[in-house]
Amino acid sequence: MEIILLKNIEKVGRKFDIVTVKNGYGRNYLIPQGLALLANKANRNNLESFKRQEAAKLEKMLDHFKEIAAKVNDQTITLPMKCGVSGKIFGSVTTLMLANALREQLGVEVDRRDILLPDDAKMVGTYTATLDLHPDVDATIEFTLEADDPKIAALIAENQAKEAAEAAEEAEREAARKAAMEAEAAEKAAAEAAQKAKEEAAAAETTSEDTTDSTTEEPVAAEQPASESTGPAEG
Repeated sequence: MEIILLKNIEKVGRKFDIVTVKNGYGRNYLIPQGLALLANKANRNNLESFKRQEAAKLEKMLDHFKEIAAKVNDQTITLPMKCGVSGKIFGSVTTLMLANALREQLGVEVDRRDILLPDDAKMVGTYTATLDLHPDVDATIEFTLEADDPKIAALIAENQAKEAAEAAEEAEREAARKAAMEAEAAEKAAAEAAQKAKEEAAAAETTSEDTTDSTTEEPVAAEQPASESTGPAEG
């Protein structure tokens, strides 16, 4: 079925887009929740009017959204999560969790449907979410997923420290291997250059000797023909 979105819906479309969705998703969720309208002829004809009304509303709210962006940009909020000692969280991070944390920790109200979460937020650590507040105002907020159990958090920190130490050792070994290879290559290149210079010097010396020999040889005198007598023969 075709619907007109009334909100930005992640992986579906943006506000006022006309999109095609499964009948059950549209009729049982999007339309009842006020997130979409059926894209019938009447609603299609009113779409431009909806857009003008929304633009006027957003213009009035622009300064408000700019204030929210200024409050959340460069800030980090914390989300305690259930997770294992590997750091993998149980369940999923939701936009509702983030909206609640923004309200409780920073004192700002953001519609959960305006929050775009990264797909890779599956381990403890720090991630960045985007807040699509207004056509002219976007914001970003960093959020840290951490274990809600102090004992688990301590084990995770211990494992991470161990992994970091192992990674540092491997990086050091790799750097040493690379330095050794580069030194070996430089030594080989120097030896080849020295051999080439030696061969060139020997060739130059041979050429010089050949030139000297050819210039010191005495010239061979040309044979003169025997002179013929021009007097009269004796009788």
